[in-house]
Amino acid sequence: MKTLEKASDALLDKDWGAKIPDYLTKGTFSIAVFFMSLTMRGDWLMFLAHYWRSQAPLPNSSLLSDQINDGNQTETELAMWFNEKFAGFWTMYFPVATFVSYLFFFGIGGYLHFTYYVGKRDSPEEWKCQPNKWLSSREEIHEILVGWFSVTLGSALSAALASWVVNGGQTTLYYDFGEHGLLWTALQVPLVFSVTDYITYWHHRVYHMPFLYKHFHKLHHTYKQPTAFSVTAIHPVEFLNIQAIYVAPMFTVPMFAPFYCAMLLYIYYHGIIDHSGITFKALWWQPWQPDCIFHDNHHQYFHVNFGFNIEFWDHFHGTIRQKDKIYREDIFWGKGKDITEASHEELAADMNQREDENPLAYSENKNKYL
Repeated sequence: MKTLEKASDALLDKDWGAKIPDYLTKGTFSIAVFFMSLTMRGDWLMFLAHYWRSQAPLPNSSLLSDQINDGNQTETELAMWFNEKFAGFWTMYFPVATFVSYLFFFGIGGYLHFTYYVGKRDSPEEWKCQPNKWLSSREEIHEILVGWFSVTLGSALSAALASWVVNGGQTTLYYDFGEHGLLWTALQVPLVFSVTDYITYWHHRVYHMPFLYKHFHKLHHTYKQPTAFSVTAIHPVEFLNIQAIYVAPMFTVPMFAPFYCAMLLYIYYHGIIDHSGITFKALWWQPWQPDCIFHDNHHQYFHVNFGFNIEFWDHFHGTIRQKDKIYREDIFWGKGKDITEASHEELAADMNQREDENPLAYSENKNKYL
């Protein structure tokens, strides 16, 4: 009897022991990513500004202008307009936005990095998309610094939008649920999300044309094994371009403000997930969303898999990675090179790349490209 009890205890120790359940690790990671996506560009402040605007009447523009320009009659009309529409930018919105963005960028980003890239460095085959390859220390510092600059830029943009919204600036977002009818209420998110994602697909693909890639987008591809910090480590010109796409619905499409904010949060959340380098897969309710390995392949093979949140665009345009093609940084246009046209050296190099991929990142735990 005692022997059976000991055997049972040993089995329990083996199965449960001190090992943290996988759902706890991934759940904590998801929560951390959620807060990082909400804060790292300062968008939380813009979301809050929309809430304030929905709860209070718009400020009296003429009265506000009189208050701003009291005792100073020499200001130009343009300066008066800026002071009116962006009141509080320097004194409140920008300092607060950057402080919170930095706190979460380094805090949550650091947590994710130390949890996986430091704490689990000895077992990359269990979680890493490219378990045999790592960014160098210099590249890690580089992506943090570049990403930090973009976070600052994003915070400034969000602070400007927040002050614009609070001070009564024009926006197409609305705050009464169902204001434009129930049909539009139901369709607006899938339609705007799809159109926005399709535009970002082409934005990304255009930046992979030789000239733009060399002078702008190549900076982002410095990180062949991306981490969560890589998501904002892009050239400032490209960063502002893509932010303009995400901000555009605020001024062009009537959307229920909470829906718009939730859509942005979803996009930013998966931007971090897709750059994490970790073998996360889309959930059952996300048939449109590619797994993390999809964008990790983009960093590993460069000119392929241009989509972000909808994998269909690459299938439709023939830029999805294919088993009978090879891809490299010097093979542009997203179509790859047929293996029948490749030399033995090219095939060997490509096979080495394929063998570096983690089977756990794919469905049924099998690398479909080998």
